[in-house]
Amino acid sequence: MQRREAIKQGFSLVGLLVAGGFAYGEFASASPVLKLRPPGAMDEDKFLSLCIRCGICVDACPFHTLKLAQFRDGGIGMGTPFFKPREIPCYMCTDIPCAVKCPTGALDASSMMSDGKLDINKSRMGMAVVDDKTCIAYFGLRCDACYRNCPLIDKALKLEYKHNERTGKHAFLLPIVDTDICTGCGKCEQSCITKKASITVVPRDMIKGEMNDNYIKGWDEGDFDRIKNPDTKIKLNSKKSLNYLNDGDEL
Repeated sequence: MQRREAIKQGFSLVGLLVAGGFAYGEFASASPVLKLRPPGAMDEDKFLSLCIRCGICVDACPFHTLKLAQFRDGGIGMGTPFFKPREIPCYMCTDIPCAVKCPTGALDASSMMSDGKLDINKSRMGMAVVDDKTCIAYFGLRCDACYRNCPLIDKALKLEYKHNERTGKHAFLLPIVDTDICTGCGKCEQSCITKKASITVVPRDMIKGEMNDNYIKGWDEGDFDRIKNPDTKIKLNSKKSLNYLNDGDEL
């Protein structure tokens, strides 16, 4: 009896070791995956706290763009929805079924509204970035695949005409992204003809900068409204002003 139990325990231990080895192998061989969330996704921390991993958004997507993160999709959050635009981009459904059917608000359809109607162009899933070292348009070759495939052509993605000084002939037609309008759908990345896409969609918070409030854009009339009634009474701590160089304190 004891021998039988020992054999059973031995098989169980071997099974655990095999399963553990398989799981480790899956994790070790996994490639880094960028977190491109569905339209209307809240900021990452809030999204993760609200998403219940139900998969309703995945089922609602008619183009099979969305998938649920698995163990090998490192750094995403097991069971949460994301997509890889190089494989299947977001096709910008006007009724935005993934967000509308989200039961918890992790995907906020109300954030994509214009004049009381759903507007997929308000989505901000990511931001396209062009690698000018591998994009063949920067070699002087004619390619506008990403530009032609952009659902917001001449708005989110434009072509800049520039003289080709290297050859003295023809012109460059360079893809330029307007980051304020780009939705991050990934149709540009999916259509790029280079071996590895030379235009890539990444999460906006990875590269989107933020200006200080003290800078005013002189060409933007609305920006001047921020300085109509400036607070000119500077309140200083006299003791700190004497010692801030030594103490490292702010004024």
